[in-house]
Amino acid sequence: MRTEKPIGRGASAGGLFVGPMVGLAAVGYGLGSLLGAAVALGIVGLFAGLLAGFALVYARFKDL
Repeated sequence: MRTEKPIGRGASAGGLFVGPMVGLAAVGYGLGSLLGAAVALGIVGLFAGLLAGFALVYARFKDL
């Protein structure tokens, strides 16, 4: 039975947190560019990515 936690858990959690923020902000910006509201939808995508990042990190690292 292994009691130590892997060393890279923090980096992995950070990637799971930042990745959706960047991705959804880019998607929001792209859709906003088509609709004429690039910055507004980019910011909405950023906050949607923030929520998605929290959900991913919580689901993956509940035991922290």
